[in-house]
Amino acid sequence: MEDNKVKSSIIIGLAVIITAFILGMAFKNRNENLDSISVIGLGTKDFVSDEILWSGSFTTKSFDIKESYNKMISDQKIVSEFFVKKGFNPNEFSFGAVQFNKRFREVRIENGENAYNNKYEQVFDGYEATQTISFSAKKNPDLMKRIEAVSSKTSELINSGIELSSNSIQYTYSDLPSLKQSLIEKATKDASERANKIVNTADGDLGKLKNASMGVFQITGQGSTEDDSYGGNFDTYSKNKTARITVRLEYELE
Repeated sequence: MEDNKVKSSIIIGLAVIITAFILGMAFKNRNENLDSISVIGLGTKDFVSDEILWSGSFTTKSFDIKESYNKMISDQKIVSEFFVKKGFNPNEFSFGAVQFNKRFREVRIENGENAYNNKYEQVFDGYEATQTISFSAKKNPDLMKRIEAVSSKTSELINSGIELSSNSIQYTYSDLPSLKQSLIEKATKDASERANKIVNTADGDLGKLKNASMGVFQITGQGSTEDDSYGGNFDTYSKNKTARITVRLEYELE
């Protein structure tokens, strides 16, 4: 009986010690959290894209694959001459490989006895050959302007019997790593200044930096109201862009 009382006392004593330890650590962590400040700094920069990519495609159709290819070669020459007349050198654009696809059309086969039993069949409708033409420029303002100007004039090719399907112009920037680095520095400085202002206003002192983390890198069109995205926004449709990044700093308080 006495042994059981001793064991119970030991167990209760250990439980009290463990509980006191847990509460002590919780109180310590709580105080540590209260003795720090977390701020977010923002770095932004407006810039103009220095790279451009624009492409288009045109097609030919024929029931004979060889005839379709020969017509494509003929159309390619007409397209090439069109852009040369617009002021481009042949080495300032390039043609992609010719792609061939079989075309089919759906034909309904009627059942004279029962209209609900009509059948549909896929019937070969010839070959379609497609070819792309691409223009690009990097740190070449003159070529960029010429590409921008001609992208809206391809409808003139219709007079030659060619319909060129134009894609949207893509604008990018050649030195994103350097831009990102400058934004990180700017955002870090902004966060540090914010922390100092807050602490000085409260008559406190800023201690050591405890933690630093970087937010999402965003590129949007200038004046855009687009919300931040978890994976980052990378606008390629606007020539004039805005880059932004956030940095979170956590400091100790003295």
